[in-house]
Amino acid sequence: MKFNPITPEAVAAFAEIVGQEHVLLPAAAEAMLRYTHDETEDLRYEPEVVLKPANAAEISRIMQYCNENYIPVTPRGAGTGLSGGALAVHKGVILSTERLNRIISIDERNLQATVEPGVITQVFQEAVIERGLFYPPDPSSRGSCFLGGNLSESSGGPRAVKYGVTKDYVLNMEVVLPTGEVTWTGANVLKNATGYNLTQLMVGSEGTLGIITKIVFKLIPHPPQNLVMLVPFRKEEEACEAVSQIFMAGIVPSAMEFMERDAIEWTSRYLSLDVAMAADEQAHLLIELDGNDMDLLFKDAERVYEVLERFDVGEILVADTEKQKEDLWRLRRSVGHAVKSNSIYKEEDTVVPRAELPVLLRGVKEIGARYNFKSVCYGHAGDGNLHINIVKGDMSDEDWNNRLPEGIKEIFRLCVELGGTISGEHGIGLVQRKYIDIALNEVQLRLMRGIKELFDPRGILNPGKIF
Repeated sequence: MKFNPITPEAVAAFAEIVGQEHVLLPAAAEAMLRYTHDETEDLRYEPEVVLKPANAAEISRIMQYCNENYIPVTPRGAGTGLSGGALAVHKGVILSTERLNRIISIDERNLQATVEPGVITQVFQEAVIERGLFYPPDPSSRGSCFLGGNLSESSGGPRAVKYGVTKDYVLNMEVVLPTGEVTWTGANVLKNATGYNLTQLMVGSEGTLGIITKIVFKLIPHPPQNLVMLVPFRKEEEACEAVSQIFMAGIVPSAMEFMERDAIEWTSRYLSLDVAMAADEQAHLLIELDGNDMDLLFKDAERVYEVLERFDVGEILVADTEKQKEDLWRLRRSVGHAVKSNSIYKEEDTVVPRAELPVLLRGVKEIGARYNFKSVCYGHAGDGNLHINIVKGDMSDEDWNNRLPEGIKEIFRLCVELGGTISGEHGIGLVQRKYIDIALNEVQLRLMRGIKELFDPRGILNPGKIF
């Protein structure tokens, strides 16, 4: 599809809508730089203009103008995405939601909150905790990512294993459609069997169907107690096998994270943390239990220990201070940044039924040996979501650019064969779209393309993503 370039007339129209101070042009090179990339590899795409609207009414006018004039619009939150979803690959407009950053209300009577999409996830979590409430989804970038971006990818994070992902906490949304129309997708209720579920259709749509301007979340009571342990394993596959065994013993941890040796070594150096590891320890599980009663948590921990006795484990560390807990979580949440600081890399966001994790991990290493790439694996073992960081290291540019994609295809085919798929929480965006037919058949893709065309008949909203 051919789009029209941004003209001086278009810039003037945008300035009238949002105010000149909220229009950013390439001439402001330093300010524009942050909008040319997200956290996906080393990709760079420069938009023709960045707009920073303040509300749904302004976004509606922008979308109406762009739709009428065939101008592409790329919605953007904090720019922490890992699939290239917020990159202006067709130039045009970057529409930033950074000014839509209000927590509008926290309804303690109904355990709900209404927020705007530019609220930082951790800021929202801390605000509801002050009321004794809990919003569990917590991606690793929670200290900087926006709630709107979490919705666009249906982000999960470590506590998804017990509490679910972003989609499980969304009741309703206000959305601006590509045509400029503004609508709510549902109702502020826990049950809703009234027509198609437009709310869940919008969640995970990666900014291709509409721009979220308000969100109504459900909340739950905050569990005040937790217990965190770091368990070393002498065999990586046993760490993966232990995951399903713990669940089979009747324990549902609030988090269960896998980190292989390189992930811990690289990250401990990156953070200057002292993490003791024996020479023969190859992987760790970070396990968290939470609830209201510490005595019950200790009983659950004893049952976890009974399961772990079946495996070849080293000395288990149980964090006995809040500082130790924070350091262990900081270690886990920083793995991606640590790997990125070491080398050019690609991160694949694979997911399989959790009992198949040992097969997936073994397969990844075998594929890496055949294609001559090194991988650093870690992730949300409790829900089968393994992040595979493929490190360029000393690979030639020829192998990196031309041979590696075939190895990635093999990894994705293995995921699908095991009953999984090619993305658990990062989305398809730009970088995974060439692999989507591995996971989805032509019937599924035809339905999705039809939905996209219905919402966005001129194809102006986040073009070049998913398909």
